[in-house]
Amino acid sequence: MWRLIGGFLRQLPGWVEAPTREGAEATLAELSTQFRPEQVRRAAAVLAQLINPDGGFSDQDRARRRGILIGAQDPDGMSAISGWLTPELRAGLEAVLAKWAAPGRCDPADQTAVVDGEPAAQARQQDTRSSAQRNHDALNAVIRAMLASGQLGRHHGLPVSIIVTARLPDLQTRTGTALTGGGTVLPISDVIRLARHAHHYLTLFDDAGRPRWLGHTKRLATTEQRLVLHATDRGCSAPGCDVPGYRCQVHHVEEWSQTHRTDIDDLTFACPPHHRLITEGGWTTRKRADGRTEWIPPPHAPASGRYPHDGQPRTNTFHHPEELLRKNNDDEG
Repeated sequence: MWRLIGGFLRQLPGWVEAPTREGAEATLAELSTQFRPEQVRRAAAVLAQLINPDGGFSDQDRARRRGILIGAQDPDGMSAISGWLTPELRAGLEAVLAKWAAPGRCDPADQTAVVDGEPAAQARQQDTRSSAQRNHDALNAVIRAMLASGQLGRHHGLPVSIIVTARLPDLQTRTGTALTGGGTVLPISDVIRLARHAHHYLTLFDDAGRPRWLGHTKRLATTEQRLVLHATDRGCSAPGCDVPGYRCQVHHVEEWSQTHRTDIDDLTFACPPHHRLITEGGWTTRKRADGRTEWIPPPHAPASGRYPHDGQPRTNTFHHPEELLRKNNDDEG
């Protein structure tokens, strides 16, 4: 408790006079003999606002600290999330969770879980989830509702949605994993559950893994062509780039102004920074026989660990880790 009071005093601005400090310390010391630490901490926060109404941070200070980070996936597919919320976001989140994270709501184990209206008393009693688990399930339900609402508009030519690429044998056996346009690995069980409310596209590939021809004469790629690139490129095709497909643009390997065609075997994903590198006299691209995109550096490109100055074309294996394992096995063989 004395650590709490000491921390309160250290956070007071230097201009606060000694009598005010002593009075605040005495008040908190008296409260600490009557109430729990959490109650004293809340009272200390109110007292600090009374002494220093403007606080120690401006809106600009809070704006600099704001942010949410999603960590890499663990082997079990779970991801850690961390960050700092602005007061406005916290207030909004509290309002949403007050309803959507209440016991008996948005429970994935309940086949008749409700969002609107009051959950049945039995559903509330049988809800054994922790508060943190209910918060998670509520956020999942909110995002699912937003995706289904159609109010999120379009992104890079496609409706904002979860784009999943899966192999037919895995779907048939209900085993294995699939990959999203953001690079997330999804268990097939999740894919099948999501597919109940999804628009399905079937794409055929040849024995070498190349998509069957999809082409048209307009400059912009079609929805089907963009979906095929999510399945083939998975992300930016520039060497070493880790930008996933959701954040990529469609690039014509051969300039559309020269071909006036937009065929799937002439398209690739490129993130905006790498896309801007493809200029006359700059980086160039070309397709290999297996459908992969090669990036060729210009003669004046500076040498680096990622791009040695040898002028050799390179492909991106970041989004295709299985190729590294396959190459390693071939080398050992």
